[in-house]
Parts: sequence; C-alpha cells; structure tokens
Amino acid sequence: MSAPLVEVRDVNFAYDSRPILKGINMSFPKGKLIAIMGLSGCGKTTILRHIGGVLKPTQGYVKVDGQVISELDQQGLYAMRRKMGMLFQFGALFTDMTVFDNVAFQMREHTDLPEEIIRDLVMMKLHAVGLYGTQDLMPGELSGGMARRVALARTIALDPMLIMYDEPFAGLDPISLTVVGELIRKLNEALGATSIIVTHDVQESLKIVDYVYFVADGAIIAEGSADDIRASGEAFVKQFVHGEMDGPLPFHYPGNDFNTDLGVHA
Repeated sequence: MSAPLVEVRDVNFAYDSRPILKGINMSFPKGKLIAIMGLSGCGKTTILRHIGGVLKPTQGYVKVDGQVISELDQQGLYAMRRKMGMLFQFGALFTDMTVFDNVAFQMREHTDLPEEIIRDLVMMKLHAVGLYGTQDLMPGELSGGMARRVALARTIALDPMLIMYDEPFAGLDPISLTVVGELIRKLNEALGATSIIVTHDVQESLKIVDYVYFVADGAIIAEGSADDIRASGEAFVKQFVHGEMDGPLPFHYPGNDFNTDLGVHA
C-alpha cells in the first residue's frame, strides 16, 4: 500500500457540547479512491471540512502531505488548498458565468497564465469530461448530469493532488450517475490523485472505490474493501448496504403501541 497523503488521527469534534466526531482514525493512500459512507448527519462532511481546514479538531489532528492542517497559518492553508479540488454537492456552478468561465475561474484566480493557455487548458478539461463544445453555454442550459460534469472539470482545473467529492451522485438519473462514477475513477487514475468520496449512494460507490470507511453517529463502525463492506455482519452496515426496511434503524417511529392506542384487543 502506498504512503498516505491524508492522515486523520484520533479526531474528536463537537459543536459546543454536542459531539459530532468521536475518535476518528483514517488513512488515505496516495493514488487511491476512498469512500466515506453513512447516513445524512453522521459526520461525513464534517470530516471533509477538517481535511480542508475549515474546522479544527477538538482533539487529535489531520495531516495532509506531511503537514498538520490545524497548525498552518492563513498563507500556508491557502497554499495547501490550491493543491486540493472540491466537488460540492449538486455542483455549485456560478450561475451567471458560462461553462468556460466556470472552469477557468481557478486558473485566473490562482495562476498568472495568459488567456490563450487558459483557453487550451479549459478545452482539455471539458474534453476530459466529454463536454467539449459546451464552453459558451450557461449553467441553466445544462442537464443535471452535464452540470455535474462541468463542476468536475472545474474541480480538476489545477490538477490537484487531492480531490474531495461531497455527495457527487445526488440527484442524478441512472445514466448520468454511471457516467459521473466512471469519470471519477478514470480521472483519479489519469491525474495520479488521491480522491475522497462522501456519499450514501452504496451501489455506484462500491463499483469504483478502493476502500470504504463506514461512519455512524460520528464513529467508524466498519471499514474495508467493497467486498468487505458488502459482506459485513455489522447490523447497521448490512441494513444500509442492502437497503433493508427494518433493522437498527427501525421503520416505525418509537412510541406507544398502535393497537393499544386504538383500543384493539388481540
């Protein structure tokens, strides 16, 4: 296994007195595609915010490329973030900019490249996601799947060493979902990057990832390869992966017995 690009060690985090992360330990090797899975609200996106330096751990540390993120000053943090790409949930394109200007945005903000070079690079990124020719369209003229691919082109604009995806499959139709999943896998290999996917989309994620961390209630309750997760005997993981109606997460809201409240006698 290659050396880790990202290390999360003994990370605890709380909003005021409300614990969110509880003793999280993770390792993200260089060149690998890793998923963080779990229900909404379990702490997945909070982990990404720690890696990006938006939040600081209450306890423990996050190290990226050998540097402890919470110890970086503002200039150091910005320099580190320039080596990261982030695909936000639903893409988050700038709606008043063309496709071209969306993809070119980071190049113009963070480099001194001349416009003719930026143009060539934007076209290359759009070609990589299968959308060469859409450069003059506005985001409102794109389908959901196309918009997500434009957002992906923007994410890889500066060839980041670390790419983070926050629910990249949310709201996509089955064809677009498969296309985006395959692109994430291929781009990770082409760029030699390390990718982290936060998702609750089980089936598509397990097709493309190298390793999975499964989070519940702010703690890791299972980890391993896609096959390990599919075969997990952990009750909650089994319910989640196989989409079972009842299990540790019950179908019925806890309350009084329905029949008793209706006065029904057996």
